[in-house]
Amino acid sequence: MPNINNNIVISSRVRFARNLKERPLPGVAKKAVLIALMEEVKAAVMALPEMEAAFSKKLEDLTLLEKQILVERHLMSCEHAVKAAGSALVLNQEETLSVMINEEDHLRMQAILPGLQLQRVFEMMRAVDEQLEGKLDFAFHPTLGYLTACPTNVGTGMRASAMLHLPGLVISEQINKIINSVNKMGLAVRGLHGEGSDAKGNLFQISNQITLGEKEETILQRLSEVIEQILQHEQNARTVFLQQQPEILLDQVGRSYGILSHAYSITTKEALNLLSLLKLGVDLNLFPEHVRLPIDELFMETQPAHLQQGAQQPKMSAKDRDALRATLIRTKINAMPIPKLQAALEG
Repeated sequence: MPNINNNIVISSRVRFARNLKERPLPGVAKKAVLIALMEEVKAAVMALPEMEAAFSKKLEDLTLLEKQILVERHLMSCEHAVKAAGSALVLNQEETLSVMINEEDHLRMQAILPGLQLQRVFEMMRAVDEQLEGKLDFAFHPTLGYLTACPTNVGTGMRASAMLHLPGLVISEQINKIINSVNKMGLAVRGLHGEGSDAKGNLFQISNQITLGEKEETILQRLSEVIEQILQHEQNARTVFLQQQPEILLDQVGRSYGILSHAYSITTKEALNLLSLLKLGVDLNLFPEHVRLPIDELFMETQPAHLQQGAQQPKMSAKDRDALRATLIRTKINAMPIPKLQAALEG
């Protein structure tokens, strides 16, 4: 089987939490103080070279649909989306760098890139952090490190993570064993939208939990090593199925293709789970490579806010979204070649 690690790792992200020295935290600050803090921080962020021609919005100026789209794109947290006056978001043109102002901390800034690029996103984030530290007085303790609203972020204030597509481990029922092993190593496994979310589409976030008493480089090294191990387990699961029980994988891909190409109503969760198996089919050469892009696009286009934006309908019932989602998927899937299931079984 060819090396498909770049297809298993969907994205890499590094997030820093920072607060201004001797200023009240967003959770306890009064509205007037929050607004003043926001203006001060936003001015410093907008002055960064990386933020030339950036998208910059106060949270009260964003519609509910716009906030939901940003959450679905992993550019803003669910917690930040419910904020209003005194909070803001700054996002660079490439959507690789975003800064949430007055979320849980004064600054929650992140860099995100496709594939396994943890070192690169860390360097992006460190460069931004160093520039801002020259303009803003961050709360820092000589022993503890950076001081944050949540004690679990004290120290480096860093959360590094990778989003992995792990259908092989799910189908082989090894995923819980992997999750338990990862947790024992001081790392966390979460769903599509982070803490408290489901692992829709067989997508899992692997991130560090420890931020105190370790250097950023140590955290990144441990996370990278664990991700490499998970990738190997996923590759092995796929290989074993193809060699010993190919019918199981082919059945999963074939059923998913059949449902998606004929469904007239489908929920977000079911759509993502079935699209995940078509994505696996591309990895296994059951579809030609050019099919990968439209399948990947459907992962985003079928999420609720993106559906409503595409239909130019800010308000839609769940029933109408499910019908529209099915129509969109059918249109794209029926334009694709059918999977080469029998050929794979005979080959």
